[in-house]
Amino acid sequence: MTCLRVAYPLLALVFSASSLSFTASASDLDLSVSKALPKLEQLYLHLHQYPELSYQEKATSQRMAQELKQLGFEVTSNFGGYGVVGIVKNGKGPVVMIRADIDGLPIIEQTGKEYASTVTTLNADNSTVGIMHGCGHDIHMTSLIGTAQQLMLHKADWQGTLMIVAQPAEEVGGGAKAMLKQGLFSQFPTPDSIIGLHVSASIPAGKVGTVSGYALANVDSVDITIKGKGGHGAYPHVTIDPVVLAARTVLALQTIVSREVSPLEPNVVTVGAIHGGSKHNIISDEVKLQLTLRSYNPKVREQQIAAIKRITTGIAISAGLPDDLMPVVYVHDDETIPSTYNDPTLAAKVKASIEAELGSDNVLVVPPVMAGEDFGLYGLTAEKRPITLFWLGGVEPSQYQASVESGDTLPSLHSSQFAPDYSLTIRTGVRAMTKSAMDLFNQPAQ
Repeated sequence: MTCLRVAYPLLALVFSASSLSFTASASDLDLSVSKALPKLEQLYLHLHQYPELSYQEKATSQRMAQELKQLGFEVTSNFGGYGVVGIVKNGKGPVVMIRADIDGLPIIEQTGKEYASTVTTLNADNSTVGIMHGCGHDIHMTSLIGTAQQLMLHKADWQGTLMIVAQPAEEVGGGAKAMLKQGLFSQFPTPDSIIGLHVSASIPAGKVGTVSGYALANVDSVDITIKGKGGHGAYPHVTIDPVVLAARTVLALQTIVSREVSPLEPNVVTVGAIHGGSKHNIISDEVKLQLTLRSYNPKVREQQIAAIKRITTGIAISAGLPDDLMPVVYVHDDETIPSTYNDPTLAAKVKASIEAELGSDNVLVVPPVMAGEDFGLYGLTAEKRPITLFWLGGVEPSQYQASVESGDTLPSLHSSQFAPDYSLTIRTGVRAMTKSAMDLFNQPAQ
């Protein structure tokens, strides 16, 4: 159990649909968002300064629920952990679900910003670790609230049911699973379409990146225990050295990508850690490997795991190990994240909406990435609802241009130095998401 060394105040910066006297048609969306931006920026700064780790998002969840209640949503809290679901029924029409994730990461922020997070916690080893929104979830939450506010202000321009989901525990792959397991699509209206966004650390703020089809990868964590017969380092001939077997295994695993899976199917097998042995002259009894697997096609994922089991067993047999010393391959099913497949039809609709709002020059077509996101789970239920997630540029434009000219690498997501241009990013995210949702309401599913 960790012990947080900071209080999480709930600042009274909530929004309400009536707090803005401005009413407008959808064509005036940019002006409407501009009027709302100062309070949205305050919300962002609060969320950024008080992040919470996965499964610990109590105060963040309370804040999101409070914001939605003030806007007039029917709110359910503590759903699937610290998840929040907000529902507004606005006449007959489709159900559109908009989702954002709310958890932070165990990172000590080093951006140097005056609003930087200083939150710390003690981990299982009693060591102090920082907490930071290093993956942009503070931007996601703020954009979600901003979008909810705009849709409430423009209720005369759409009909249907709006479903706002603030999801916990994305960083550990557990939040979407928990919310779906508790009955997200049975206790609430089943969505006709599901949309989300994710901040990009490689696209300038003010622009959006879209992907049709596979957008993010299957992710698996795999542990391999390679066994042997230990002994004295001076007498290796009377042992079966698991370090040597581990070395053979690491190299052999690379042939899964290069020689077993079709070169037309992107995939990654990375050995991220090796643990074995205790002293220079001791041959140990076992070595542990830790792997991450990435792919898009679910069949490739199955092929990777099957090949790992076959290769590790084959190497053990070739070394003369008995059956009781065969390697153990453990797949962390609780951490498995499926690939995110953006429904092509829905992705095309969202892309067209964003282009109409931001201009086609500000909408990029970007390639898929090997990162993982549990957003993909919402499209894999029995209902098979279409989903799409787009990338929201977060890099300050002049910083982006300087990087292009110099070739210097920008801080990535999960970097302690990641600091998005939050004002322009939020403004763009709210405009893009609001226009997308409004058009989906006005184009009922067939």
